[in-house]
Amino acid sequence: MKNNIRLTQALVIVAIVLLVGFLFSRDIKGLPPKKEEAQMPAATAENTPQLSIEEVSNTAKNLVSVAIAKDITILEVAYKTASESEKPDQAKQLAQKWDDVEQAVPSAMYLEVVAKAEPNLTNWLNAGDRFLKAFDNTRDSLVQPIMLQKANIAFKNATALDSTNNDAKTGLGITIVNGMGAPMQGIAMLMEVVKNDPKNFKANMNLGMFAIKSGQFDKAIVRFNDIISKIKATPDAYFYLATAYENLGQNKEAIDAYLNSKKLAANPTLSGFIDKKVAELKNKR
Repeated sequence: MKNNIRLTQALVIVAIVLLVGFLFSRDIKGLPPKKEEAQMPAATAENTPQLSIEEVSNTAKNLVSVAIAKDITILEVAYKTASESEKPDQAKQLAQKWDDVEQAVPSAMYLEVVAKAEPNLTNWLNAGDRFLKAFDNTRDSLVQPIMLQKANIAFKNATALDSTNNDAKTGLGITIVNGMGAPMQGIAMLMEVVKNDPKNFKANMNLGMFAIKSGQFDKAIVRFNDIISKIKATPDAYFYLATAYENLGQNKEAIDAYLNSKKLAANPTLSGFIDKKVAELKNKR
């Protein structure tokens, strides 16, 4: 039980740190995108370089401890020498091992192996979600479009199996908005999910984030307030709400939201950042 609690706390902390990185690496912190800024071209099989499991594994091993890398190497040998019928189970173990150390790229690649070998809805959704996580987390400009393309394919496969599944439609909509098609098509897909399931947390959160990304801060404020009051009050929902308030010059509301994010997250790294942000906003009042 204690180990599970520690793991949950660790994952929450990592998620909050990644959230801050995601916000500020993608210009979500403040100014709306420049109108002259070119949209990222849609990733396709023709213009997206290929990436092997071996490549991403070797890169990820440099980011974990020697002991973890050694354990993964042992699992990789078992995977490579396994029969075709045994490979999916070996791939699941590797995907979980990589996910345990927050290395989403190799984890997603192994979940794709599982989904291709056992192509059911759950497996394609798992692969798509992990590819989206990898897309959000990586700062590698070569790896990022590959993760997005693979997420798009995974969610397309999921919707082909069940066109009414909200998780599949949400994931597909997110990939479309991020560059795999016309953004408004993706927005429409997410809006459809919310219409059918008003309390769908993931779809609502992404609609709010895209509102911030496009400079529609007033819409983002409405969206995140609804999420917090009607669905789930989370550190990231408050953080995005604060960001939207700050961009409209509503500093008092921004401070309150930042402090709520800090309280819920209870994370030293995020707390330090928010303390500085709150001090800056108080000086502007």
